[in-house]
Amino acid sequence: MKHIAIIMGGYSSEYKISLVSGNVVYNFLDQSKYKGYRIHIFKEKWVYVDANDAEFPIDKNDFSTTVNGTKITFDAVFNAIHGTPGEDGLMQAYFELLGIPQTSCDYYQAALTFNKRDLLSVLKPYGIKTATSFYLNKGDLIDTAEIVNKVGLPCFVKPNKSGSSFGISKVKTAAELPIAIEVAYKEDNEIIIESFLDGTEVSVGVINYQGTITVLPITEIVSENDFFDYEAKYLGKSQEITPARISDEMTQKVGEIAKRAYEILKMKGFSRSEFIIVNGEPHMLEMNTIPGLTTESLIPQQAKVAGISLEDLFTNAIELALNN
Repeated sequence: MKHIAIIMGGYSSEYKISLVSGNVVYNFLDQSKYKGYRIHIFKEKWVYVDANDAEFPIDKNDFSTTVNGTKITFDAVFNAIHGTPGEDGLMQAYFELLGIPQTSCDYYQAALTFNKRDLLSVLKPYGIKTATSFYLNKGDLIDTAEIVNKVGLPCFVKPNKSGSSFGISKVKTAAELPIAIEVAYKEDNEIIIESFLDGTEVSVGVINYQGTITVLPITEIVSENDFFDYEAKYLGKSQEITPARISDEMTQKVGEIAKRAYEILKMKGFSRSEFIIVNGEPHMLEMNTIPGLTTESLIPQQAKVAGISLEDLFTNAIELALNN
C-alpha cells in the first residue's frame, strides 16, 4: 500500500479552490492501492489533517509527519496546490531535492508556465500565436496613450503570475486603465496588458495518459460575464460545452498546438491551455499546470467525455510519478 501525500492550500488567493481540488483527489483515490493523506500547506503551518480533522505538523527536513509516536513518510506527492508555492516551481524543486516523486511537471516548467509573459515568449518562435501585449512592472511610468496605441481597446489587464482570474479586468476606455492596473498590482508586481481577441474561447487539456501524450476532448467557454472570470469559473456564470462546438478541422488544429506546446516545454502531468480562436487561428492565452480538479472543473469534465473516471485519472498521475 503506497502512502500518497495530497498537498493542498497554498499561499495565494486560490487556496480555497485548492482545498476543494485536494479533497476531490482524496475522495476518489483508489483505496485498494493507496492510502491518501491530506496535507495542508499554508504560510503559517504545514500539517497533516486526519479523518477527524486533527492536525499533525509536517517536518520540512524530510517531509514526514509523526502520529502517536509513529513516523509517516510518503511514496509520492499528489500536487493539488493552485498558485504559489505549488504551481510556480517551489514545491517541485523542494520534492526534487528530497527525492520524493510528485505528480506535476518539473520545477523549471512550473516556473515558466506560471509566468504568462515568459511562457508566451518561449512559445512564440515555434509559431504559436498570441495576443498583442504590453508589459508593466510595479513602479514603471504608466503612459496610457502608449499602451492604447499598442494593444488597442478594449484590452485585458492581468497579473502576470496568478490564476483563477484574480486581478483581471477588461478595460473599455483609456480612463479605466490606471484603475485596472492598480487592481492587477494587488495580485502581482508584474502586469501583462493584452489586446482583446474577439473569437471562440476554448480550453484544451493535455495529459500523459498511460505513457502517451493525449489531448482530451476540448471545452468551449461561453461566459455570461465580459470574460471567463472568477464568477464565470466558480459561481456558475458560464456555459462550458464539452466537446466544443467547433469543426473537426479546428478541433484537430487547436489540439495539435496544445500538444506541441506540451512537448516543446517537456511537460509532465496535467496541463490545461486556454486559447481564443480568431479568424480560424488559435491564439494562446496561458497554460495551467495544476488545473482545478473539483468535480465541476474542466479537466475532470473533459476526462469524463473521454471515458476516463476520476479514479483512473488520479491513479494514472500517481503511477506516472512513481515510475518516472
